[in-house]
Amino acid sequence: MKKSIEVPALARVEGEGALYIRMKGGNIADIELNIYEPPRFFEGFLRGRYFQEVPDITARICGICPVAYQMSSVQALEMAMGVRVAPDVRSLRRLLYDAEYIESHALHIYLLQAPDILGYPSALSLAEVAPEVVKKALRLKKTGNELLKAIGGRSVHPVNTCVGGFYRWPRTEKIKALIPDLEWGLEAAKETARWAAQLPYPEFEVHDYEYVAVHHADEYGILSGDILSSTGKQVTVMEYTQSYLESHVRHSNALHSHTAEGNTYIVGPLARLNINHEQLGPEAQQMLEETGVELPIINPYKMLLARAIELVEVYAEALRLAEAYDPKGPSHIEITPHAGEGHGVSEAPRGLLYHHYVVDEKGMILHARIVPPTAQNLARIEADLWKLAPQVIALPQEEATLACEHLVRSYDPCISCATHFLKLKIETS
Repeated sequence: MKKSIEVPALARVEGEGALYIRMKGGNIADIELNIYEPPRFFEGFLRGRYFQEVPDITARICGICPVAYQMSSVQALEMAMGVRVAPDVRSLRRLLYDAEYIESHALHIYLLQAPDILGYPSALSLAEVAPEVVKKALRLKKTGNELLKAIGGRSVHPVNTCVGGFYRWPRTEKIKALIPDLEWGLEAAKETARWAAQLPYPEFEVHDYEYVAVHHADEYGILSGDILSSTGKQVTVMEYTQSYLESHVRHSNALHSHTAEGNTYIVGPLARLNINHEQLGPEAQQMLEETGVELPIINPYKMLLARAIELVEVYAEALRLAEAYDPKGPSHIEITPHAGEGHGVSEAPRGLLYHHYVVDEKGMILHARIVPPTAQNLARIEADLWKLAPQVIALPQEEATLACEHLVRSYDPCISCATHFLKLKIETS
């Protein structure tokens, strides 16, 4: 075996960083997920900004999941301002979130992780042998982008969201015009779930996962709810930071998360599906039954399958909400600023996203804290790599590298959000 393996940049992952696997005496001595991208200081430069600026600023944290940052921020600030939005606003927020899930899940399923599972170096290579698969992916994703644009004003970093609602109601004809695409997308999403259930996933099961996700008794947990763990522990959004803690690690510019008991945990599609499957709509429930998915899913590579089931869920909900779209009353509440404190949580496609703000009497931000999903998963990814490494360390250099990359990529990490991947280096001594 060679002394080291290096990958200058991990493909098909958003961000920059490195992975080091060190050997000593023929055994694995250390594994580090080294996130070396410089911190981006969003929490710092939010201080002193007017509260209504926060949704547009935090959206810039990520180009793939800006809606998640907007939704967690507006809910936290509405709590601080003592505001409760109208049902029509909440429904439109669900539709906006569905659009983000559609474009993000379609991208990851077909273009980021599927090439790994099917043995292709990239989506371009997959397109050479299966062009219809890639065309379907692009059309699925485009529908999400068009829906984001219709509601938010543009498909990346939408600008229509505000604390208290939306700056304006989207034009009804724009939403209704997307119904045929949503109908096609729902059937294509079902085909995706059937296809995903048959993929040759690597044999790798983790029996000690603690799953953590937003849970809502009346709907699939995406927009709001309490925080529920697979251990049975359930806390409110105000209690989140008492149960889920962050710490600095020497080898990473991103914080690592753990439970108050000191355990790693996992957020994202596996956590959501395993915890909230009873709240799925009838279409997604049907696909669970038809494909024979056994819950809980304990194989991290099968996050693709969980995303495929969720793709059915969000397409079905988006179709229902688009058909019912007929807003009444003002699109937002006029807010008189005052001092307050608020917490917000929602489910980005990659997992639970927490925001906390303290606001002064003029509506200026005194304190901001954001806990992104990828940062919560980093310690768990390292733990998975400790389990995987003994199985792959003796493989040829390229195979070992790809195996580690594939595992990391299955999480669909957004390292920019956590604050960026990948150089793999295996050292022996």
